[in-house]
Amino acid sequence: MNTYIFLPPLAKMTGGLAVLVQTARHLHASGFPIRLVIRETGRPALSSALQPLALAWDDLELGGKDLWLVPEGWINALTPGLKAGARCMVYVQNWAYLFSSLSKDLSWHDLPVSFLAVSRPVAWFIQQTLGRKCPVLPPGIDRVVFSKPESKPLKPLQVAFMPRKNKALANLIRSIWEARNPGQVDKGQLAWMEIHGQDQSGVARMMQEAHFFLATGFPEGCPLPPLEAMACGCLPLGFTGFGGWEYMTQIRPDAWRPWWTVPENPWGGNGFWAPDADALAVALALEDAVRLAIHSGPELQAALDAGQQTADAFSLERQREKIVSLWSHWSTGG
Repeated sequence: MNTYIFLPPLAKMTGGLAVLVQTARHLHASGFPIRLVIRETGRPALSSALQPLALAWDDLELGGKDLWLVPEGWINALTPGLKAGARCMVYVQNWAYLFSSLSKDLSWHDLPVSFLAVSRPVAWFIQQTLGRKCPVLPPGIDRVVFSKPESKPLKPLQVAFMPRKNKALANLIRSIWEARNPGQVDKGQLAWMEIHGQDQSGVARMMQEAHFFLATGFPEGCPLPPLEAMACGCLPLGFTGFGGWEYMTQIRPDAWRPWWTVPENPWGGNGFWAPDADALAVALALEDAVRLAIHSGPELQAALDAGQQTADAFSLERQREKIVSLWSHWSTGG
């Protein structure tokens, strides 16, 4: 079975594209025949190590035994696989875009495709909306790059966040916290660190300097920044994006939980999580996080340890193991 992965023609390497590329790397390293199909030259730009795996769209020739993997939101890219009778699979990395590219007269029920979900919440969403069960392939983070430093700066406590994800809500959360805590503002108790325009190593360096990570992204399929922040020794808080419940666990046992069934995980509480768009709830969660950091007791250490355990569960090695298991199963007719 040959695998062909379609890469959308995006100018920048997004998180979703990176997961597709990671998948290709793992397949190639594990001996599975794999090609990355490029619709437009140079979009996305691939490293020299990946260039031998690249295949131009016009040179694509699929067969009935091939696997044609396309990310959600790019339904037109399924056409070559459907025409060739290949095994067409849609990798759903964000539940919110599952229906975004369907025309009004087309339904997923009309297409001979299967699905692959990036997280258990996304798989649940697919089952609830389409009645289809599907396997789960989570992303992975580089635990060499994203690692816990020996120590954090003592003062001030620093909150890292990514302004490209709901910046207005991030600003509102900050304003609420400052309005409720004028004394701490006057003392410079908390500093705010914007992570923007950094490569992977730059993101890791900044997270290693921060004490907290404010997650403002939603909707999400399986958000990577909170995982990367945990790996760098940050205490995370904020929105889950729905898909974040793949790994997010509440530090407080009586804290908010959503109405749907949250997946079980073996680690303890790793963050303070609030409903999406609820800025006040996150500002209150930040107060809890600051108190925890100031007291620096066993509860804080337990949360940070849980974060390390969570990050380890989403290492590149774990991702590779899952990929090898899935493709081995499919290659034998499963």
